[in-house]
This record gives sequence, C-alpha cells and structure tokens, in this order.
Amino acid sequence: MVMDAARDVPDILSAEFAADPYSAYKVLRDEAPLLWHAGMASYVISRHEDVARAFKDDTFTTENYEWQVEPVHGRTFLQLSGREHAVRRALVAPAFRGHELRRTFLPVIERNARELIDGFRHAGSVDLVAAFARRFPINVIVDMLGLDKSDHDRFQRWYVSVIDFLGNLTGDPGVTAAGLRTREEFAAYLIPIIRERRERPGDDLLSTLCRAEIDGTSMSDEEIKAFCSLLLAAGGETTDKAVGAMFANLLRHPGQLDAVRRDRELVGRALAETLRYTPPVHMIMRQTAAEVEIAGGVVPAGATVICLIGAANRDERRYADPDVFDLFRAELDETTAFTAAAGHLAFALGRHFCVGALLARTEVEVAAGQLLDAMPDMALEPGFVPVEQGVFTRGPAALPVRFSPAG
Repeated sequence: MVMDAARDVPDILSAEFAADPYSAYKVLRDEAPLLWHAGMASYVISRHEDVARAFKDDTFTTENYEWQVEPVHGRTFLQLSGREHAVRRALVAPAFRGHELRRTFLPVIERNARELIDGFRHAGSVDLVAAFARRFPINVIVDMLGLDKSDHDRFQRWYVSVIDFLGNLTGDPGVTAAGLRTREEFAAYLIPIIRERRERPGDDLLSTLCRAEIDGTSMSDEEIKAFCSLLLAAGGETTDKAVGAMFANLLRHPGQLDAVRRDRELVGRALAETLRYTPPVHMIMRQTAAEVEIAGGVVPAGATVICLIGAANRDERRYADPDVFDLFRAELDETTAFTAAAGHLAFALGRHFCVGALLARTEVEVAAGQLLDAMPDMALEPGFVPVEQGVFTRGPAALPVRFSPAG
C-alpha cells in the first residue's frame, strides 16, 4: 500500500520539516514507510531495511543522476553500471585507499588543519563551523589537486553553488541558473589545467587521474573535470557537516567529550556514531528499472525513489535508543563503519558506496586531533544550543566555543 499522506507529518518541503525532520521521520517509518510525494513526483522510503535494499538492489538505479547531478557536474561514473562503472571507479579508487591516501595526502590534510587553527588558536573563542568546518575540506581538496591556493575563495563559491543546486528540492530557478553557471566556470578553469598536467605531470591527484589507466582505458579531460567537480561537492559537504556535527554532538555530551579527550582512539567511534545519529546527507535518490515491491507497496518502473538516510539511521527496528547519541553503543562496529559493510547508511551501500569514505575519516580524525590539542578545554558558548540546517544535507549552522587561548 502506498500512502499519499501520513498523519501529523509535515511536508518534506516545509519549514516545519526543516526545523525538525527527526520527529517526522518516526511517523513516516511507523505509518507511511512508502509515501507518494506529489510535489516532488517521488516515492519516499524511510525504514533501514528498505533504504539499505535500495542501495544494494540493482533494480534501484542511478539513472536519476542524469537530471539531478549531470547538469552541474557533467557525466560522472555514478551514472554508470556494469563493467563501465567498475572500470571508471577503479581508475579513481586507488588514490583514496588507506596506504596511498596516508602516504600522499596525509601531510596535506595535516597542514591545512594546522593553518586554519593557527588563525584562531590565540583568540579564546571561535565559531568552529565558520572558521574551520566550512573551509577545511575545500582547502584540502584544492591542495590535493595541486591547484593554486589563491583560488580557495573561488572554490568556496563554486562549492556553495553546487550544493545549493543538488539540494534544490523546490526547483528554484535562480539556484538552478547559478549551478549551471558554476559548471561552465569550473570547466573553463580546470580543463586547461588538466591538459597542462598531461604534458607536465606532478605528484598531485589531478596528475594521478591523468595518468590512470586500466586495460587501455583512461579518463578523458571531461571525465576528470566531472570527477573533480563531484569531489568538490561530495567530499566538501560531507566532511564539512561531519566535523561540525561531531563536535556539536560531543559538546552536548560532555562525558563522551571527556572520554575522547582522554583516548583519541575514540574519535573514530565518535565519527561513526555521528554518521548514524546526524548524517551529513539525509537523502539520496534512486530510479527504478522495473516495477518493485518494497515497504509494503509497489513502485512502478521509472519512478524516482527518495531514500531517507536520516530516517533509516534512527530506525528503532535496527538500533536501540536510536534518538540517543552514544559512541559506546553496542551496534557500533568501528572496524566496518567506514566500509561498504557499515551498519549506518551515511555513505550508501553496494557498488555506489562512497569512494571517499576513508578520505572523510582521515580528514575528521586529523581535524579532531588538532582541534582538541589546540583547545583542550573547549566548551560551547554559555547558553548556546546548536541548531541544524538543511533538508538534503544537514549540519549545525554555527558552533561558537570558548577555550583558553594558546600561549
């Protein structure tokens, strides 16, 4: 049975939903696990088992990315299937595996964290979102690609424009136009640099992508540009929100923050629980290749399905006390939390599991270590309560903290 509406559930596009999606998620899971949303012409699923199935079952394709992602990024390997997808993914994946990632890019990550923290370590107060989380992952990506540091501000602007486009659920024409302009500007900027790196490669990620080859297959200039655009958005937004959300969660749970201060090995668990409790990405779309039964109803072929990660990650059918942040929870397996076998769904599952999961983990662990070193007594500004923003992606809007200034 497909529900056209659920009792007492605010519309996904409403301000009420944006203010508190978690209450709505529970009603959806309980009363309308398969919901038809006329405004977005989409089916909505919210239970953990159903969202996990949509990520792993090949009946749920990524053909929707032709209208959702391609207009702003260009055609990416996310839209491919079978051997074509496997080869294109294999061309980029080695750079994001543990050994190569740490050998090549760990110094870049550490340096960018340190440079940002140097800007406020003597201040005694800072907004962690504005001064660090929003800038850190974009700066890292720009440096990984071997691009000019003077372009950081330009990349920040492109990043915001792309994220706004991807989350433009209401179809705002101004947001759409800005996203399309960003694609043109990004291509005009990056294609000449790609061609130069083919002639004079360095030890940066862009040069690695130019050299990558499997069984005679390599990436075209357009494919490299599209992947870099995707990396800017997906890699930037998830890490931005993850850093802010993890510290918001820890600062609101001082006992767990103290445990992480004493044992930095717990940072990985704190991040894994953050990805479950307050995931950076709350929804991902899929498109059905055939009619499919799911969540007690039937979805026709060619339909768009909105998979609510934010709802699935708080499903009481999967987790005990799902609305409680607990980095020590029994269901949390840190050894698999950043792999395709993860219990949470923040990185999706199956063949489209996020290729940058280990990059995100490394960035957050480095950031957390350096922030805790610089501000060992950090605490929220008195009276401040973190507030999340966003529907498609979501994270704290601000995170002002006080601490003893260095030296």
